[in-house]
Amino acid sequence: MGRVLIGGTAALLICIFLAPKFIELLRNREFGQRIREEGPEGHHHKAGTPTMGGIIIFPAIAIPFLILTGYDWRAVGVLGTAVACAVLGFADDYTKIVKRRSLGLRARTKLGVTIAISLGLWWVATHEAHLGNTLRLRIVDYQVDLGVFYPVLVYLVVAGTTSAVNLTDGLDGLAAGCAAILLLAYIGITFITTGQQDLALLSACGVGACVGFLWFNAFPATIFMGDTGSLGLGGAIAGLAVMTKTEVLLILLAGIFVVEALSVAIQVFSFQTLRKRVFLMAPIHHHFELMAWSETKIILRFWIVAAICGAIGFTIYQQTIH
Repeated sequence: MGRVLIGGTAALLICIFLAPKFIELLRNREFGQRIREEGPEGHHHKAGTPTMGGIIIFPAIAIPFLILTGYDWRAVGVLGTAVACAVLGFADDYTKIVKRRSLGLRARTKLGVTIAISLGLWWVATHEAHLGNTLRLRIVDYQVDLGVFYPVLVYLVVAGTTSAVNLTDGLDGLAAGCAAILLLAYIGITFITTGQQDLALLSACGVGACVGFLWFNAFPATIFMGDTGSLGLGGAIAGLAVMTKTEVLLILLAGIFVVEALSVAIQVFSFQTLRKRVFLMAPIHHHFELMAWSETKIILRFWIVAAICGAIGFTIYQQTIH
């Protein structure tokens, strides 16, 4: 337990101490966030806020983890997935900001890299950590051997989670706070229930880095995490789901992220088929903004829902572990 506490605290402190100089560097280089014209009017004043804050988050996670870890393959696989996704996010941010390409990397480039990352995670999980190709349905305490289709599931988990966290990153502190809550649940899952100390250590470093980042990202934000942070955190969560066999339970554990992604899917499907919008704007946090909810009210209530989802998911996991 001591390593977990030290790792989380160290990650928090590294993030807090690195952020001010990094924010100043980004401002000097004019690496600021671009705000979509079709977005809520209240967001236009955020244009120019430094972004790519994920560059702070991942050294804060990696440094204490690499010093304190026992290098269990499961934890190394999760960190590798997270860092690889963060690098993809950085390339996307760099393309948007420096090369002035509004959509970032091409879709096929993102798809190819995500497939490669997913295959790497699958290889580590099945060949190095020896977890097998099984899907655990923890709600009914049953498992299915997916065989050759398991890599497809891993890709869906990685692609879905990274996209969901990215979509949630639309309000100050929303994605970082929800990610910290979800990673806290994974500390319980990996340490308290199964004693996977390296995975617990990595989860704690993630919590510490997210909380440290929130010191500057909370409303009103002085820095955004960008795709570097959102894709990286999504990769970490996806990796933890695969290594703990909670791919299905993740739907509940990551309830807020799932709702955000579903709101976009529903909006797109409804408009393309019926030419009607279900929400005033998607993702759903923008819907509440247009209903005149304050940004802080939305963020706090989403954090509460994230905590409830994490608590229920942890309880279900605990009841089915054996």
